Amino acid sequence: MKTIVLKGELRNELGKKATNTLRNEGKVPCVVYGNNINKIFSIYEHDFKNLVYTPNTYLVYLNLGDEKYLAKLQDIQFHPVNEAIVHADFMIVSPDKPITLSIPVSLTGNAPGVRAGGKINLKIKKLEVKGLIKNMPDTINVNIDKLEIGQNIRVGDIKIDGIELLDTKANSVVSCSVTRASMSSDADKSAESKSE
Repeated sequence: MKTIVLKGELRNELGKKATNTLRNEGKVPCVVYGNNINKIFSIYEHDFKNLVYTPNTYLVYLNLGDEKYLAKLQDIQFHPVNEAIVHADFMIVSPDKPITLSIPVSLTGNAPGVRAGGKINLKIKKLEVKGLIKNMPDTINVNIDKLEIGQNIRVGDIKIDGIELLDTKANSVVSCSVTRASMSSDADKSAESKSE
């Protein structure tokens, strides 16, 4: 499981005025909770870049002065107009307790349906999974080597040792569909054979 380190400063002052001061300094008000811990702190907004604006999923090592916590980003709020990060919640995770994460889907292999003129459609880019940290993959690799035109791979078709997939089993993750170009090509061939 990929990790990222974020350095924060514990906060003593609370309230709207203190929060506005933080934001004017380019900082984001944050909270970390879990395991009987509840700490309020701030992190510079630019430090969130590699955590938030990426397709990857990370666990976070929070460095708050002398205190260090392993956590996941539980919730993040953005300003409705300028899309600046206005608040972030982190939840402490334990190596011996299952956690829930959204893991990106990665396609591997070459679908025979594509060679036959089809197009691959990735319908779910991230899957909700539950398991221990040690079993969490960086990506969920879905092999499409046997995917023909008109077929799809559903959530229920994917198996990962030590991980439970939480999405609806019948949901299609990836499919191979007919393209307009291949449809018109088939129509042209059909018309040619009839004219002969």
